[in-house]
Amino acid sequence: MFFNNASGFEEGYAKKDNLEIYYRDYGPVGGIPVLLVMGLGGQLTFWPPYMIKRLQDSGYRPIAYDNRDMGLSTRFESNPTFLSNYLKYYLNIPIKSEYKLDDMANDAVMLLDYLRIDKCHVIGMSMGGMISQILVANHPDRFHSYTQIASMVSTPNPSNGPSFRVIRLLQERAFKNATKEERIDRAVRLVSTIGMKGYNYNTKEFRNEVGQSIDRSKDDTGFIRQMAAILGTRDRIKKVSNIKIPTLIIHGDIDPLVKPKNAFHSHKLISNSELLMVENMGHLIEEPVFNKFKEELIQHLDTNC
Repeated sequence: MFFNNASGFEEGYAKKDNLEIYYRDYGPVGGIPVLLVMGLGGQLTFWPPYMIKRLQDSGYRPIAYDNRDMGLSTRFESNPTFLSNYLKYYLNIPIKSEYKLDDMANDAVMLLDYLRIDKCHVIGMSMGGMISQILVANHPDRFHSYTQIASMVSTPNPSNGPSFRVIRLLQERAFKNATKEERIDRAVRLVSTIGMKGYNYNTKEFRNEVGQSIDRSKDDTGFIRQMAAILGTRDRIKKVSNIKIPTLIIHGDIDPLVKPKNAFHSHKLISNSELLMVENMGHLIEEPVFNKFKEELIQHLDTNC
């Protein structure tokens, strides 16, 4: 199982003004909270169950949530196009977006306030790592530690961003009129390209999990708006260089979406950071990949409570 369809959790909406953020609190109540911030186009169910269980077994209380425009959280209405945004991306032309990564970071703070959590650990994956950088830089007093997985500091550009093949696969997700089966097929193609080498995603179990994810949230238009937020947000280099809380940077040595050199850049900017490069890890956390860094992750959390 790659997607998390576990039971025995509490879930609901954190609400402020016209914004609703859907969250899932895995507990236990007495555990030390760990906020999980998912990446581009990912629902809270994308956090793998073996990672959730290991955190719980180690005395932690994982809390995942749907970023705005994804899953069951509030949807926005602008209609940017993939091609126009990526043309601007290649030409270094500023990109307008309905919201920025800073707004998404504020959503996380709102969730913590709603749950009355004064201080926690935060783990950010890909775009979630970008959001978490802003979180820990702006609110260092609210976080014990930061773990960055498969993320970057700079705004993506042709030199540090995804390969052309990956961009073509991302473009497929922008097609709005795909059937459920077509969406499952393209998900298999994408994860097979960006994941670890030799891992078989084209299985009945995985296809069923993707189908359940689609059923949970049929509207996929938020993917393009989230991408616009990434491309439309300025580099966080100065902000990230001010991060002082203990940081663990985890990155795959074959990541085709966020190139490995981005991990070294983050490590150079964050003075209080450790870098863990994971062999044969792409841009995902398959169970064999998680097994390669789970001990270092728990040690990082334990050391900085």
